[in-house]
Amino acid sequence: MTNAQIIALLTKGFQDSLWIIAGSTSFATLFGFPLGILLNLTRQDGLYPKAAIYLILNRFVNLFRSIPFYILVVALMPLSRFVVGTSIGIKATIFALAVGAIPFVARLTENSLREVDAEVVDAVITMGATKLQVVRMLLKETLPSLLSGLSVTMIMLIGYSAMAGLMGGGGLGDIAIRYGYYRFNYPVMYYCLILLIILVELIQTSFNFIVKRLDKRAR
Repeated sequence: MTNAQIIALLTKGFQDSLWIIAGSTSFATLFGFPLGILLNLTRQDGLYPKAAIYLILNRFVNLFRSIPFYILVVALMPLSRFVVGTSIGIKATIFALAVGAIPFVARLTENSLREVDAEVVDAVITMGATKLQVVRMLLKETLPSLLSGLSVTMIMLIGYSAMAGLMGGGGLGDIAIRYGYYRFNYPVMYYCLILLIILVELIQTSFNFIVKRLDKRAR
């Protein structure tokens, strides 16, 4: 391969990886975030304690978090083909990553909300706040922690997206395997690795900056 071809290939792979991370993070947050709030509300000391609901949701989250990602992707192939029309490529990878990350986002969200001191919650309720207002207060107070959790999720998904390359999942992981490892073109594989490291650093640095600006304790 010529240098121009390698650059074009890596550029396309980097763009595909961005789409995969952005898409899977968006869907995982869309469904995982409300699930985490529901877990927090229905736990024994939550605003709406519902033991049966919490038990079911908690078991669901624990079950899916315990399944290795590679096995989960294989198991989701038939469903992925039904939902997005294919079991390989970017769409299938986004679907599999999102499903795998939803329980992870839910647990991070629940843990972040639990960080708020119970005395603060009681004080707000005593002042006459409705339960909806209390939830808004919790979200506002834990926003830096929630964003930190989102950065952890995105970095985790970068690693998983690279693993998805083993099954033709698209992105830099796919290029590293197909054009690097299988063709013994190791420089391509190392270039992909460097780009993935850069992507992780960009995400982590950006979120650290945002969280620092939002976190009152850092001011």
